[in-house]
Amino acid sequence: MGQSSEQSVELTSIYQDLGVREVVNAAGTKTRIGGSLIREEALEAMNSAASGFVEVGDLQARASELIREVTGAQAGYVTSGADAGLLLGAAAAIAGSDVAAMDQLPDTEGLADEIVVPRTHRTGYDHAFRAAGAEIVDVGTNDFHLGTGATNVEPWEIDRAIGEDTAAVGYLQKTYTQPDLETVVEVAHDNDVPVIVDAAAEVPPIENLERFVDTGADLVVFSGGKAIRGPQTTGIVAGRQDLIQSIALQHLDMHVAHEVWEPPRELIDPDSVDGVPRQGIGRPMKVGKEELAGLIRALEVFVDLDYEELSATWRRQAERAAEALATNEHLSTTVTGGEGENVAPVVEVTLDDTRSAKELVAALRAEDPRVYVGADGMGDNVIAINPMCLDDEELTYVVDRIEANL
Repeated sequence: MGQSSEQSVELTSIYQDLGVREVVNAAGTKTRIGGSLIREEALEAMNSAASGFVEVGDLQARASELIREVTGAQAGYVTSGADAGLLLGAAAAIAGSDVAAMDQLPDTEGLADEIVVPRTHRTGYDHAFRAAGAEIVDVGTNDFHLGTGATNVEPWEIDRAIGEDTAAVGYLQKTYTQPDLETVVEVAHDNDVPVIVDAAAEVPPIENLERFVDTGADLVVFSGGKAIRGPQTTGIVAGRQDLIQSIALQHLDMHVAHEVWEPPRELIDPDSVDGVPRQGIGRPMKVGKEELAGLIRALEVFVDLDYEELSATWRRQAERAAEALATNEHLSTTVTGGEGENVAPVVEVTLDDTRSAKELVAALRAEDPRVYVGADGMGDNVIAINPMCLDDEELTYVVDRIEANL
């Protein structure tokens, strides 16, 4: 196991110079292994942006214009990752346009600070809500997964959980989430409460950029560093103008005298607030001019992609890997996904009892370069190969190292 092979991949010089083992990414756009590869067009924009200065608020206003165009939202904003977008979305829902409340966060004494979240939508990422000062109120059960025919969350449970201390309803967008977003939006809006949607990894398909806003979400958060292939440290928030303004006021550098404060009016109406806020809760999460320029360019390229062609390429790669591995007597392969809301087809590799998935995952990560595969199914002795971040040479290397470690 872990023995050398004729199959190899070209290594990146900077990682060699630093003495850090490189990863061949067959797991998909995972933050812990660097997300995705930034588009060349985005890198060029970042390099150009690094050679000069700009008012960051003006650049955010330009990003807002583009986000508005591609999502249909009233406004948009670029954050330092999707999780920062969730935090700032919660801060906006709690503080609104009240600069004193902005200054107070994450202390929420005297403020409506509850975010209602269906229990099966809870993830480690909703820590971002709590970091803004919110208290999460989860509702529902896990009954659906018991196979009884019952649902996890009924609309009336969300309705009953909303009260005078409710700031928002949180919603995690996945193919399996219940109730559907349209129902949750209707319940929340009947109670004059906004809905914040975590859709970090829900593009492509490109149509999803508009889908959640069209359904009525007040804020929707996407990653800028996954399939969009902008800088890994970027996220996108699209939604209501007043909530985006609150995000901007709590994120931008506010170390400015009121007499000379001229924020971009496309993003901030200074007449709608009492004055210049203090440095907000989002200030430690700044986005640089380079990341902003890179994200803008990456998003422009992304929306013009031929998604059907890209999806077909991923499917060819997945089927090629599945066929190559299927000849091994110790495993079976199935290609799943790649349609509807599923971003890309995935090769599910089921091992027999001669080798555990946990041992195989560990052995692959011990390779040089390391191989990361999807490991969510280890409990069922299954690994996954996601072709999104692989070229043909890397795919061959992944298949080779799997076979060598069986």
